[in-house]
Amino acid sequence: MAKILVIDDNIDICQLLERFLTKKGYDVETTISGKNGLEMVKNTYYDLIFCDFKLRDMEGRDVLARVRIISPGTQVAIITGYADVKIAVEVIKKGAFDYITKPLIPDEIISLIERALAVQKETKVNTVTLDKAETEANKKGQKTEAKSDFLKGTGKESKKLYKEVKLVAPTNLSVVIYGESGAGKENIARLIHDQSERAGKPFIAVDCGALTKELAGSELWGHEKGSFTGAHAEKPGQFELANGGTIFLDEISNLSYEVQVGLLRLVQERKLRRIGGTKDKSIDVRIIVASNEDLRKEVQENKFREDLYFRFNEFSITVPPLRERKDDIEAFALHFLHLSNEELKKSVKGFDDEVMKVFNEYVWPGNLREMRNVIRRATLLTDGEKMTVSALPPEVVYARKFNFTDSGSESKSNRSSSNHTPVNLKDAAAEAEAEVLRKVLEEVKYNRTKAAKQLGIDRKTLFNKMKQYDL
Repeated sequence: MAKILVIDDNIDICQLLERFLTKKGYDVETTISGKNGLEMVKNTYYDLIFCDFKLRDMEGRDVLARVRIISPGTQVAIITGYADVKIAVEVIKKGAFDYITKPLIPDEIISLIERALAVQKETKVNTVTLDKAETEANKKGQKTEAKSDFLKGTGKESKKLYKEVKLVAPTNLSVVIYGESGAGKENIARLIHDQSERAGKPFIAVDCGALTKELAGSELWGHEKGSFTGAHAEKPGQFELANGGTIFLDEISNLSYEVQVGLLRLVQERKLRRIGGTKDKSIDVRIIVASNEDLRKEVQENKFREDLYFRFNEFSITVPPLRERKDDIEAFALHFLHLSNEELKKSVKGFDDEVMKVFNEYVWPGNLREMRNVIRRATLLTDGEKMTVSALPPEVVYARKFNFTDSGSESKSNRSSSNHTPVNLKDAAAEAEAEVLRKVLEEVKYNRTKAAKQLGIDRKTLFNKMKQYDL
């Protein structure tokens, strides 16, 4: 029985999730305090934690950071409102498994739990040893296929990208991959690996943004039994697991100076020593790193070691953001719809014209990761054969109405043509939510029962929102 902890300062949400998930066969505990939740994590192992992004005593991102240290094997899902979706996407970069938005939808919660537990199970297996089938493939030198959820684009920018991948893949050069969060940098790294002579050997991906200074050494180099408090058994590091293959270091600029020093030694000598160990181990690993920051600028600002930068920067690739790959948007959307149908056991056949218009006009600040999450949620809310605009989150549908001055990913056309007075994200999300409510209510002729069902909320929540927005 999977053990789940709910941390939310809204006691109603705690009780709701506890009753619902207990009926589904999960062992559930709750708390309204982030600090109390961390104490519970120290004393009890939880498979999954649902944590509200805005707690009274601390932020969800702080809880996440502490859980990553106390219990690295625990998955964390962030509970958030529409206005905080962009922030939640950033939290995922720091190690959260996923986020779920309010109002909470039962099927979406169960789907997230099943995915999180499946990933956790897979991670546990991979931590102990390589998968048996993969080991056999390694012995035979067989090539592994790219991730099943990966789709190559066919537009102009995509063709240019894959041409560079094809050029560098057969070599043994280190590669720096630049790109915004969610643009698909890991997929490109895996593609390079799969088209190289190391295909069939391990491909290990490490999110450096989720590694604290204390955790990084153990995670990257490994440790011997008894080398520090809590080291109850020896553990191979990620470089050791990647021996013979490729290691992908995402958000490399987040590594501390001390870890960068250790990494430089490893890159220069191709040897590592576990924490608490006395012997060096030779390794043969191709290194691919990624960053959404310009590493040259990081070097100039003394945030990244210059000698390490030159070691990595033998070849660089820039993954274009989704807003610059307009030719591929429909193909990506259909691909994510197919994946969502399989995952959620739905049979949505496509999108109506208005949905595709919204997709093409939206700037996708979270790129492919955001598109997949949006389509997954919308698929769950769709009852008919085609997805309609009413199933999309309001911040996607109505974003084109606003000039988000705090968004670095705003399109050039929006910047040049918008005459709106700048608004903050929370105001924009509130207005967008009101517009969605108004539209749905008009469609169902203000039948509250039908409107609540279509919106995926209860009648009480609908009534409160109607009152809030004077509808």
